[in-house]
Amino acid sequence: MCGLVGFISNQQQDSVLESMLEVLAYRGSDDSGFVVNQVADNYVHLGQNRLAIQDTSKKGHQPFVSDCGNYNLVFNGEVYNFKSIREELETLGQSFISGSDTEVILYAYKHWGIECLDKFIGMFAFALLDKHKQQLTLVRDRAGVKPLYYYRGKNEFAFASELKSFHQLPSFTKKLNKSVLSYYFQFGYIPAPHSVFENVYKLEAGCYLQIDILKGSVPLLTNSFNKGTDPFKITKYWDVAEHYKKDKFDDSEAKILSNLEELLTDAVNLRMVSDVPVGVFLSGGYDSSLVTALLAQDKSRKLHTFTIGFEDKKFNEAEHAKAIAKHFNTNHAEYYVSNQDMLDKIELLPYHYDEPFADSSAIATMIVSELAKKGVTVALSADGGDESFCGYTKYFMLKRFESTFNSSIKKGGVKSLLNLFSEKQAERFNGWLPKKYQASNIQDKYIKFKRAMGSQSLSEMFCNASSYVDSNDVARFLKVKPSLLGRFEFNDELSFMDNMMLCDYQTFMVDDVLTKVDRATMSVSLEGREPLLDHRIVEFMARVPLEVKYKNKQGKYLARKILYKHIPQAMIDKPKAGFQIPLVDWMLTDLKRLVDKHIDGTQLDDEIFDISEVMAIKREFYNGNHVLVNVLWFILMFQMWREQWGV
Repeated sequence: MCGLVGFISNQQQDSVLESMLEVLAYRGSDDSGFVVNQVADNYVHLGQNRLAIQDTSKKGHQPFVSDCGNYNLVFNGEVYNFKSIREELETLGQSFISGSDTEVILYAYKHWGIECLDKFIGMFAFALLDKHKQQLTLVRDRAGVKPLYYYRGKNEFAFASELKSFHQLPSFTKKLNKSVLSYYFQFGYIPAPHSVFENVYKLEAGCYLQIDILKGSVPLLTNSFNKGTDPFKITKYWDVAEHYKKDKFDDSEAKILSNLEELLTDAVNLRMVSDVPVGVFLSGGYDSSLVTALLAQDKSRKLHTFTIGFEDKKFNEAEHAKAIAKHFNTNHAEYYVSNQDMLDKIELLPYHYDEPFADSSAIATMIVSELAKKGVTVALSADGGDESFCGYTKYFMLKRFESTFNSSIKKGGVKSLLNLFSEKQAERFNGWLPKKYQASNIQDKYIKFKRAMGSQSLSEMFCNASSYVDSNDVARFLKVKPSLLGRFEFNDELSFMDNMMLCDYQTFMVDDVLTKVDRATMSVSLEGREPLLDHRIVEFMARVPLEVKYKNKQGKYLARKILYKHIPQAMIDKPKAGFQIPLVDWMLTDLKRLVDKHIDGTQLDDEIFDISEVMAIKREFYNGNHVLVNVLWFILMFQMWREQWGV
């Protein structure tokens, strides 16, 4: 795991490259290096900070230069099947000087060109200079586990693992991209390919970008690409939507289960390939328990597992995680988090997340990453299970209303019925249910569900069920014109359920969940790996019939069936709380000083906010309207980000 940076300009600027590397030093503390190549009349600068995982010797140093000198590579991530690819290259006569996957990527490109991507199983973001073609190629992995930003300036093109490196470019201007603000204030993150700054973009998952470095030409910020003359081209080489469109499997359930377990086992075992210690984030839920269970089948392996707990039993899952760890005989470490532990992290969020980012579970993820770093250098996380295995409660709830959408919802019948109950009453009713039927975080889910019931289409219903803040509340305080940036457009070829899972995979998972985990782990120089996002599993699950994914009124049916083979069902079946923090209590007590400091009439930008409305929302919250907590939290995170980066 590493941090990579680079830029193309018409003059050599070593000191700028070193500064870009220095601000990302925490992403790779073991080694650092850079190289500058003159190509035509331009200078291509490449730099990398290394966290040594495969071949920890100096032979794995980056930038990696090919034996012929024509190819330079900087790489962040892992190609887990690099050993088999290396063997294939050796049969073609290629020799190697290291045991790293970096060298394998370089020579795979040299022999097969950009088609080498089809061979890679892993998570990766890399920049590869082909001096023979006078071309720079940037690549991001299929799921988007590894981040990659790029900047199109007037006289240069730059790229980096994190946006903060661009602040070191003398020409970089911090011009706020107002078009994304309504999306941020509704969902809490900024979706790819957009960023919070104008002229800065995220390379989207499953894409590569190529720049022809022509003589006398720098990739300028122009509209020439609309005329077909731009040297800048983006290609999508993998798209999960194409697999959802394929025919569903007609195999028996037993055959599907067998094939899936084989894929899962291979995926988790591949992610144990490392020259440094590896552990697992164990929350006690189905996904992390499944990863642990499959790894534990190798009795020669002593697993390290990590979890955090909370004194408030409503949020605490540490005892359950400990029981799972004991069942699989892991070396288990747990840490009970105090309010102060989490409060200490809040003021670090704007620095590590670079952009406004409001997923409060980032705080807990940073703390469990700190815990894991004390024992290992690599930690497996179980993200992606809900999106692929059909796990989110909203899927089942919304699916039930699909057939009656035109009648019940448009007439307002469902919404009117829901309005009879307050959020607190819904929580009280939830508490009366048998434990196995209780939903966690019920107030938030109930608010989203009520919002969804007022929608005018299935895609809007899903959008409203997925947002943390009501779009009407955003319109109330934000002066910028609302925009969803085309993120919730359903595909007519797919079922409602497939559309929901696909949409979450392409939006929330990559731009919220994976962003959260990458920045949290990298903040302590810990590599995070995502076995459930192995593209083979994702492709497979896209073709599994819905009646097998969601069966007996249970999501994650297939994952459960596999897990039950390794652990008693009664031990694992329980409502999952997830990482949550007591935001309402904090905003009224410990965080009140930050709220009052940053959400103040003198601190708010009147070109962005309707200041009187923001102050009214703040008063309403203090007076007991706690439904507005997410609105206030999102504004607080935005204001703290602006102060951190001087925007």
